[in-house]
Amino acid sequence: MRILSVRPACGRAPVHGRRLGSLFVLAAALLAVAASAAEVDAGAVPDTIKQRLTACTACHGEQGRATNDGYYPRIAGKPAGYLYNQLHNFREGRRQYPMMTYLVDHLSDAYLQEIAHYFADQHPPYPPPQPPDPSNATRARGEVLVNKGDPAKKIPACIACHGSAMTGVLPTTPGLLGLPRDYLVGQIGAWKNGARHAVAPDCMAQVVQRLSAEDIGAVASWLAAQPVPADATAAAPGTAKLPLACGSIPLPPANP
Repeated sequence: MRILSVRPACGRAPVHGRRLGSLFVLAAALLAVAASAAEVDAGAVPDTIKQRLTACTACHGEQGRATNDGYYPRIAGKPAGYLYNQLHNFREGRRQYPMMTYLVDHLSDAYLQEIAHYFADQHPPYPPPQPPDPSNATRARGEVLVNKGDPAKKIPACIACHGSAMTGVLPTTPGLLGLPRDYLVGQIGAWKNGARHAVAPDCMAQVVQRLSAEDIGAVASWLAAQPVPADATAAAPGTAKLPLACGSIPLPPANP
């Protein structure tokens, strides 16, 4: 039996050879484009902590100053220990917010510390306070709870932990001025219904369980309406005796 061979016309490669050649050319072109784009990107986008935290400022605003949507909090200037604790809480599931969990889920403790210190070092100006609650009774109740608490309900004053000026206490207690009312209500409510937790013993969870819905609204409204001092800084640690044990606040070293 005679076997016939089919030869390509002179000067032309077989069909499969032409296809492979085209693929090689296309691959080489794509690699060249990618290399060129990488060179452009390397020159245009510096590898800095500021650039890497662009995902954070998309919600929290430039430098972490907060946006005007009334929910995302200001993180600029907060104590680094507090910011680290919150990032750690999101990663470990004590706080629930899918976007935050996705961002920090695979980050190391060292990188969370780096993020916390970056935003703690930012000090952009604060926005003007929100309008006060029109109800005199609500304003009065909020002011009393913040500055004196309610002994009958075993509610300590907010200033007992957050500082006499409500600007925070180093190293891990945040200031509560300059935050939107909606955010404050949302976070206190999250503690109230068990959606937000801190390291045990969770002192905020204990306090919040003693607050009524009206109390929460009064505290949030009063705080949001207060102007922030021009020189707002967190107070030095150990300036006041805490009314409750708080797992998020490190104990001072014992006397030898």
